Amino acid sequence: MNTERATGTSGLVWRKSSYSGNEGGNCVEVATDPGTVHVRDSKEPGREPLAFPRTAWSAFVGFAAE
Repeated sequence: MNTERATGTSGLVWRKSSYSGNEGGNCVEVATDPGTVHVRDSKEPGREPLAFPRTAWSAFVGFAAE
C-alpha cells in the first residue's frame, strides 16, 4: 500500500468512529480531501498524519469489512 506523510493538513475536519467512547484512549481519526484520506492517532493530533490515496483506502476498507 502506498502511504506518504501528509502536508498542509491544518484545514481538515477530523472524525472518529461513533463506536469510540468519549473517555479518550486509543482512537484513529480520519479526514478527507478530494484525492486523499488522512489518518492520525487521536492521542497525538499534532503529529503529521499518514495520507492514503482514496483507491488504497477503499481497498483497505473493503478488505477489513469482509
